[in-house]
Amino acid sequence: MTVSLKFHEGTLLLDGLSQEKLRDIFSPFIWIKDDRVNKFRTDAIHYRIARRILRQKLGENFIDKVHKPVEIRWSKVRLHEPRSDQADAVAAWRNSKGRGLIVMPTGAGKTNVALQIMAKLEMATLVVSPVRDLMYQWHRNIREGLGVDAGIIGDQLYKVSPVTVTTYHSAAIHMDKIGDKFSLLVFDEAHHLPTDFFRDAALMSTAPFRLGLTATPDRQDGGHADLDMLIGPEAYRQKLKESKHLADFYVEQIKIHLSDEERDRYDGASKAIQFWFGEKQKEKKGYNRKDLLSEANENTKARRIKKLMCLKDSIEDRAAEKIRVLEDIFRIHPNERVLVFTGTNIMAIEISRRFLAPTILSHTRKKERQAVLKGFESGEFPVLIANQVLDEGVDVPDAKIGVVLGGKASVRQATQRLGRLLRPKGASKAVLYEIVCDDTREILQSRKRRKGDAYERTRHRRL
Repeated sequence: MTVSLKFHEGTLLLDGLSQEKLRDIFSPFIWIKDDRVNKFRTDAIHYRIARRILRQKLGENFIDKVHKPVEIRWSKVRLHEPRSDQADAVAAWRNSKGRGLIVMPTGAGKTNVALQIMAKLEMATLVVSPVRDLMYQWHRNIREGLGVDAGIIGDQLYKVSPVTVTTYHSAAIHMDKIGDKFSLLVFDEAHHLPTDFFRDAALMSTAPFRLGLTATPDRQDGGHADLDMLIGPEAYRQKLKESKHLADFYVEQIKIHLSDEERDRYDGASKAIQFWFGEKQKEKKGYNRKDLLSEANENTKARRIKKLMCLKDSIEDRAAEKIRVLEDIFRIHPNERVLVFTGTNIMAIEISRRFLAPTILSHTRKKERQAVLKGFESGEFPVLIANQVLDEGVDVPDAKIGVVLGGKASVRQATQRLGRLLRPKGASKAVLYEIVCDDTREILQSRKRRKGDAYERTRHRRL
């Protein structure tokens, strides 16, 4: 009996074998019976191994009906010669049989590594990135480095080409239709992939070759363990302190104090919150923030505690002393470009108004972002303020001074923000100022951030 395998809506559909015969062939068993069509299914990600096993076991009785992606012939390859560490990363990935994760610091040239791999393989390729800005950045890099006008899926565009760029969100939505059209998947900022929704971008594709790029693979939810299955094992890792091609840097932590008024409001909110949780934990062991947020929808007292928690966040984020210290930093570095990272859009806008400096926020339109980045690069805008939109991947014009006024406690965010300053240029050192409110939760968040190697060179000072 002839056995056939084809791609169908993000899965592989197998026809011609009984369940008993399948169990004899496959271990572990990866197939599920679909009674609607009386055939067996599995995720498209298993195509490479399923094809190999079926060919070995069945020989000429096996027919592979899965679409074969086209081969690429690059018209113009104009890539920078890879540095030694980039060449090592390319070689390590190829030695891992074309499936694996490359971990390198922000600014170390992961994009060039991926383009070098694409140039060598000459395969139909889909590049997946977390946000639209990065998607368009990849589009420009592919056009300039490989001479191809790539297709785009996302931002209300749907043009599929042998080389295509997209976002995680769009890839997960459309992979049921395009999952058999590419031989190589490139996942930029690959730590985004292991979520319940985004992982479909990997599961629903037959691509045998997979490359993941990230500076910070670890996830707080432990999902990074799935990267081995979705992309491949870690093929190459370079720590921040091991890189010889990044700018030298140090981190200066500056502790500031809340004003008397801010301290009174902060401490008053803290006492009310602590009393609430103390009483609730007497009633329900393990009562936590999640329980409070659920209860706040119907309970006015719980809603008041929720508002007090938001008040504490606001006081930390927008402490008046932060603005004064920021002004001092601007005076210390009058002729240098400065990146300012805030914890909220409100603080970013407040600083923008105070110092007449442009912002880039999540809702900033594409043309405005490009104009702001161009002005920052030319020196027209000596200061650029952002919330989280510049934390990952997006190329930022060279700057050696950064200021963190707020943000998450994650090591990832700390590493990504520092990486905005480390692109090698000249002999000047990069400086990242971290301004935190003393005797608040910001101190604890700072300690958590420093668990990574990004903050190993932290110095403490007061201005």
